[in-house]
Amino acid sequence: MDDRKQGNGGLDWLEAELEDALDEDYELELSEPALSDELRRIYKEQHPPSIDRRVYLRTLLTLQTELIKLQDWVSHTKAKIVVVFEGRDAAGKGGVIKRITQRLNPRICRVAALPAPTEREKSQWYFQRYVTHLPAGGEIVLFDRSWYNRAGVERVIGFATPDQVEEFFRDVPEFERMLVRSGILLVKYWFSITDQEQQMRFLMRIHDPMKQWKLSPMDLQSRVRWEAYTRAKEDMLLRTNIPEAPWYIVEGNDKKRARLNCIDHLLAQIPYRPVPHDPITLPDRVFNPDYERRTLPHELYVPPKY
Repeated sequence: MDDRKQGNGGLDWLEAELEDALDEDYELELSEPALSDELRRIYKEQHPPSIDRRVYLRTLLTLQTELIKLQDWVSHTKAKIVVVFEGRDAAGKGGVIKRITQRLNPRICRVAALPAPTEREKSQWYFQRYVTHLPAGGEIVLFDRSWYNRAGVERVIGFATPDQVEEFFRDVPEFERMLVRSGILLVKYWFSITDQEQQMRFLMRIHDPMKQWKLSPMDLQSRVRWEAYTRAKEDMLLRTNIPEAPWYIVEGNDKKRARLNCIDHLLAQIPYRPVPHDPITLPDRVFNPDYERRTLPHELYVPPKY
C-alpha cells in the first residue's frame, strides 16, 4: 500500500495518540538511567544522530495504523502470513516485533519464539515443531527465530552434525515452497549489525539490571564465534534465497530506522486493501429499576497505593 499519506485535517487523532506514545516510549526506555554516564557517552559517540523522537513516533504510529488495516484484511480474506525474523543476537529483532504487535489483536497476530527442543522434539522431523505454529486462515505469525536455527546457532555451536546441516539445506527450499503453495505468504528478514554495535549492545545489557535477562550463554558464545556466525550467515543466505521466499536484509545499527524500514517494507510485500466495515453504534444501556448494586467487601479491592 502506497496511499498512506493523509491531509493535515485528519491528523488530530495522530497528535493525541502521539502524546500517549511518547509516554509509552519513555517507559520502554526507562532503564537507561540505570546505565553509567560513561557507558551512555561512549554509546552515543559511536552513533550518528538518529531520527528525532517525535518524528520517529509519528511515523511509527502512521505505519501501525496501516498494520491495523492489514490485520483487518487478513481477518476478512482469511489470508495466512508468516514473517521470519533472523539475525545476530541483539540485532533488534525483538524491538521490531514488539512494535508490529503493539496495537494488533493477539488472536490474529501472534509471536512464535520457540525454546530449545525437548528430547522428544529432537527425535521428530526437524520442521515438525515449527509446523504446529503455522497460521490458519485469518492469522499472522511472527517467528522470533525460526527453523533457521539449524543453519545458525546449531551449526556453529555444534548442536547439529554436518550431515544434519546439509540435509536442512536440501529440505528447506522445498519446505518453504510447500508453505507458499499451501497459500501462506512467507516473508524473511535478516537483521544485520556490525561487530562493534553488537559489542556495545551486549555491554548495555550487562550493565542494565532490567535487560540482563536478555543475555544467555549462547549470546556470549556468539561474541567468541563472530566470524563463524558470519560464514554461516553468508552460506545460509546464499543457499536459501529462493524466488518464492527471498531474504530481505535490514540494516540494524540504528534501531529506530530499522524498525520503520522493516515495517514499511513488510506492508509493501502484502497486497492488502481496505475491507468493508459495518457502522458501529453504541447501544443504549438497559436500566432495571428493581436492580440494587451490592456493596462488596473492602478486602476484595486492590489497595489504591498510587
